[in-house]
Amino acid sequence: MNKKPQKSLYVTITKMVPAVLTALISTGLGFIALYTSPVPMIQDFGKMLTLGMIVSFIVGLFLLIPILFIRDHHFKSEGNKKKQTRLKAKKGDGFFNWFTKHLITLRWLIVIIAFLSAGFGIWADLKAGVETDVEKFMPQDTQELKDIHRLRDILGSTDSISVVYEADDVSSTEVMDWADEITGRVDREFPETIVDSRSITTALRQMNDGELPEPHGIEEKLAEMPEEQKKLMMNEERTKGVITISIKHLEAEELKEFINDLMDFLEAKEIEGIETTVTGKAVLDVEMVTALTTGRYKMTLLGMGLVFLGLLIAYRHPVKAFIPLLPINLIVGWSGAAMSLLDIKYTPLTATLGALIIGIGTEFTILIMERFYEERKKGRNSREAIMITNRKTGKAILASAFTTIGGFTALLISDFVILSNFGLMTLINIFLALFSTIVVMPAILIILDRFVKIRHIRENELAVN
Repeated sequence: MNKKPQKSLYVTITKMVPAVLTALISTGLGFIALYTSPVPMIQDFGKMLTLGMIVSFIVGLFLLIPILFIRDHHFKSEGNKKKQTRLKAKKGDGFFNWFTKHLITLRWLIVIIAFLSAGFGIWADLKAGVETDVEKFMPQDTQELKDIHRLRDILGSTDSISVVYEADDVSSTEVMDWADEITGRVDREFPETIVDSRSITTALRQMNDGELPEPHGIEEKLAEMPEEQKKLMMNEERTKGVITISIKHLEAEELKEFINDLMDFLEAKEIEGIETTVTGKAVLDVEMVTALTTGRYKMTLLGMGLVFLGLLIAYRHPVKAFIPLLPINLIVGWSGAAMSLLDIKYTPLTATLGALIIGIGTEFTILIMERFYEERKKGRNSREAIMITNRKTGKAILASAFTTIGGFTALLISDFVILSNFGLMTLINIFLALFSTIVVMPAILIILDRFVKIRHIRENELAVN
């Protein structure tokens, strides 16, 4: 009876599954950082990534492994196919042996160049722009977008900001005079940005031949005004009013600067008893810019910290917990350099790349490290261990990476710029993760091997190769 399938199943369950589970937990810890984002869609993206990862592990453990065991146990392969498979494996092993020997020889040069280039990438990433303009996300040749541009040319603006002011009685003479002054003054204060401004006093002037009614006439005019129109400019309790400011279409940074200047202007013009708040979709866009700009760094650093703590608990060794994160730091830097060279701005989707890098890269690096120390425990020196690791595990990582690449390639043909850019950067990051794992990780393992003490297992404890 052929016992090889049983031996393969035993090794897979006892050796591979724990390593994959460790990588799974570390990846999940990295994705937890997405939950801290102030942007709801990023939080939901993190939840779906975590759920998908858990489902994939369960399917692989309880469906894929049994299928492979049944295939090998009950269905014998033909001899010729076995010979062809062995011949291809020998050719692949020869390439990996040659490749890894050169990596070992050039390990210090590889590490130095890798960290210098990653440092440049991090510096370039700090200057990267953020894109929150929805119009830039959608296909640029759609009729709907052309209609928006045509409407903007006719009206002068399709964007607006609301200034909400609160007082005990916004219909009082003092508050009306203040609202009238702000409505007329703000146009002159920002002539290059503001197209028009309107408030309750604008409607009162239109009802009174262009003049603001006398104090005793304000109440009379308000009574004549249609209720639906009045509700657009003040609430029924008359404790809140709105000044609507129509503005030109601005880029995110210009919009942020204008809103800050507007707030300073209102603060300087505020009088006792009146409080103002600048709100509207434009303000939400600025908040998103801030969230994406500062939030992505926090998410990446938090993800790194959580993964380190998880690995520290699992391995109870600071160096072993730190090693898988070194290549991930490199990928973060290289990714920033790639975005800078390709002139791609951050969007709500690309802002999640840090967490994706941690997720994809950590899985690869942990599997490589686990196999390396498994070989070291068998008594092999660091060079022999990394040769076997790259030859055996490297091929599996290559297959996994290219499968993932194939899935994300579909995003490149999307008409939506936000999706195509996300797909492009994800593909680049997968390639970088693959490069960092196959090329840089072996060099790091060789260099830091002296800091990790290995207990060699006895001959009868050796796992089946």
